[in-house]
Formats: sequence, structure tokens, C-alpha cells
Amino acid sequence: MKLKKVLAVSLVVSMMASLAACGSSDSSETSSTDSSSTSASSAGDTEDVSETEDGIISYADLKLGEDLTDLSAEISVYNHRTDMQQADYKGTTWDQYLEEFNKEYPNIKVNIETATDYAETALLRLQSGDWGDVMMIPAVDKADFPTYFMSYGDVATMENEVKFATDRMYDGQVYGIASTGNAQGIVYNKKVFTDAGITELPKTPEEFMTDLQMIKDNTDAIPLYTNYAAGWTMGAWDAYIAGSATGDSKFMNQKLLHTSNPFSDPGDGTGAYNVYKILYDAVANGLTEDDYSTTDWEGCKGMINNGEIGCMVLGSWAYSQMRDAGDNGADIGYMPFPITVDGKQYASSGPDYAWGINVDADDTNKQASIIFVKWMTEKSKFAYNEGGLPIAVDDEDYPEVYSAFDGIEYVSDEPAVDGEEDLLNELNSESELNINNSGDSKIQELVEHAANGDESFDDIMNEWNEAWTSAQESAGVTVE
Repeated sequence: MKLKKVLAVSLVVSMMASLAACGSSDSSETSSTDSSSTSASSAGDTEDVSETEDGIISYADLKLGEDLTDLSAEISVYNHRTDMQQADYKGTTWDQYLEEFNKEYPNIKVNIETATDYAETALLRLQSGDWGDVMMIPAVDKADFPTYFMSYGDVATMENEVKFATDRMYDGQVYGIASTGNAQGIVYNKKVFTDAGITELPKTPEEFMTDLQMIKDNTDAIPLYTNYAAGWTMGAWDAYIAGSATGDSKFMNQKLLHTSNPFSDPGDGTGAYNVYKILYDAVANGLTEDDYSTTDWEGCKGMINNGEIGCMVLGSWAYSQMRDAGDNGADIGYMPFPITVDGKQYASSGPDYAWGINVDADDTNKQASIIFVKWMTEKSKFAYNEGGLPIAVDDEDYPEVYSAFDGIEYVSDEPAVDGEEDLLNELNSESELNINNSGDSKIQELVEHAANGDESFDDIMNEWNEAWTSAQESAGVTVE
């Protein structure tokens, strides 16, 4: 089913702000660049979008390279990828993407603005309304999507266009398109693993802990680098407790909300308990860096490339950054998370930051923004270049990084049931655990307790269970 052309008039709504997400680079300042095309007024002077049927051509109906190739506009794109503007960046830069984009759409000027502290600044910009035309959507309540962002179309239509269409959905409408997809696994140095005597990738927490000990005993590398100091890298551990640890696509957004004591040990090496226990045990057993407070996010990229680090628990988006951080890119690999459920391994998969279009932009800029987002999704090879899962629904071009995932089943979280779209946010707020929502501090505290030996892992999990139970009771949640 094809979406009819929509959005004949602009929506005017008030702006609100909520929660945060994460970004990364080594500069604390925002920076900007733009395409090399001739500057054009956002009003446009070569083609009037209002002359197309019903106004704006929708994402689903737009034919790249055929429709609106003479459209004249100037748009701004706000995002977290500061590294793509650095002189020593070895991947495809923003300037290179824009150069290719302007070969098809020469009169659409794209200004790129980036920020290192994107999780915080993006929310401030949303409050002010001064964030341009396109942004990577931060962690706002789904009920607020219509306040900030233009709908790309209904879910039924968009599921025929892009993967993960339901992730940025509210009330049947899709408000964000993933920039790339991620699988949750572990980035590692293959040479370090070989030098340590590891011949097979681990499939269980016990095997993984054995491998970390082998790295410590047989090499000079740090077995597992926590990236404690970066903060946002700690919250990333939450992403493994769903599909990777259970094989259940309904766990994160549906079952977790109603589960009694979800952080208890299931006794079979699976579930959230065993995800977090891997980190606690690694720190407690001296299998991480000597001083967690001195970890360096930018520095770790070169360290793992040079064989100074054995592995790091990060989404597949990190693979390309580690690969391109030095001369030993061929040594960088990516492996499934070491948990096996009933004899089978799974990998949580989901979208990275999603492209959102400003609901208050004028129609010309909305149209230009749709063109840009669709070009980035279908033609730029951005997802492939970043070692990510492809987003266009008919794109099956997976990067080499996923070669170790043969036979692994990808599990994408299903959306919350109707009426519970924001219940996870409510429970997160009340419990202060912020599961899968920038819950950095609780994981940092876990590392601290493990290093200091002042609180057992089971005691920590009991505290989390108590906080979650209290939140469920406050929200009137039925517990199963």
C-alpha cells in the first residue's frame, strides 16, 4: 500500500522537552559544515512544492533522482557525528556524502551541525525550537513525537519502506527513520584473542570469563575495557538484556513492564541478571583496566586497534570506529554476546538514532528534508559504511562485520501494546533505573561496587528489583 501525498499545510504546535540520549567525539564544541552547492533560499525559486498534488510528496511516493531534482532549498541537519567532520576521520565524511547528494539534488544546500554532548544539547534545542529541519531524535516521550516531528506516514505504509518502522511510532504514525541499524554484540581484537590461545568465540558467560582470564594471563592487553568515564557507554549494557539474553522480542517493551523481580537469577545463564553479572565479575576479578575512572573514549579506539585492549561491549556501530582508528583494522572483529538460550544464540537488533523532520518547518524545507533522509537511507550507503544493518526494507547488503553472526537470530524489540507506549518511561523515572534509556549511573555504580568489593552483585540486583517493584506498584501495573 502506498501512502497518499500528505501534509498540504504546516502544523503549528507548542514545544516540550523530556529525556536524553547519547553521542560521541572528542570536542566539547558544536561544529558545522555545509554542502558545496550554490546557496539557495528556503523559499525556493526553481520549483514550487505546493504545485505538486496535495502539497508534499511523501517518503513512500518520492522517487529519488526523478522527482523534484530542481528543488531549491536550504536545510540544516543537527546530529551527534562530530567525528565525521574531523580531518583524521578515515570513514566517509559529511562533506563526501553531501558532494554525492548534490550530484542528484544540486540546489538543495545541506548545512551540517554537530555536537559532542548531543544528548543534552538536543533537548535544549528542542525546548528553544531552534534546531533546524532534520535532527537525530533524542529520547523524548513517544507521546511528544507529534509535537516535534513530522509524520513520514502510517506504520503499514512505512513498514514496506524501512526496517524498524515501529521504533519511532506513535498512534499509528512513524516520526523517525533509523539512520542505521545495530546488532548488540562485542567488538574485539582478533589478534589478541588468538595470541591468548582462544580458538572459539564464547557462547556463555562462563566461557567468556575464561577467555578474559586467558587474555590477562597470556597477553599484555586489557581483557575488557569498561569505558566507565564516558558514562553513556555504561548505559549501553541495558541493550543486551532483551533479545540477546532472552531471545524474546516482547521482553523489553512489553514483558519487562509486568515481570516480577526481573533482575533475579533465572538459573540458566540467561536474562538481565547474567548480562550485568558479566561486567560485575570482570571488574571484581581484575579483568578490566586498572583504574576505571581514567578510561578514555576517544583513546580506546586506537588502543583496541593496536592490540592494547581485548574487547569492549558496544553495539555494532562501534566496529567501524575501532577499525578505522589505526593501521590494524583487519584485526578488529565483532562477535555475538555470550549468552545461549535453549541451545541457541540471539542478537538484539534495533535502530540507531533516527532522522526526524521538524513539524514546524515550511513545506519546501519539509520536502527537501524528506529527499535528504530518503537519499541517506537508500543511496548513501551510510549504514553499510558504518558497519550497520541496512535500513531500506529491500536492502540486504550486510557488512563483513556480521560474518561471525551466521546462524545467529536477530531479535528486534516489538513496540509496547496500545496504551502502554510511555509506561517504560514512567517505570524508569519512578525507579531511577532508566533501563535502555541512558541509565549510565546505575551501571557506573555497579562497576564501583565491584571494584571496591563493598556490595555483592546479588545485593545490587535485589535493590534494583525493589526499586522496580515499587515503581510498578506506584504505576498500578499488573505483575505476572
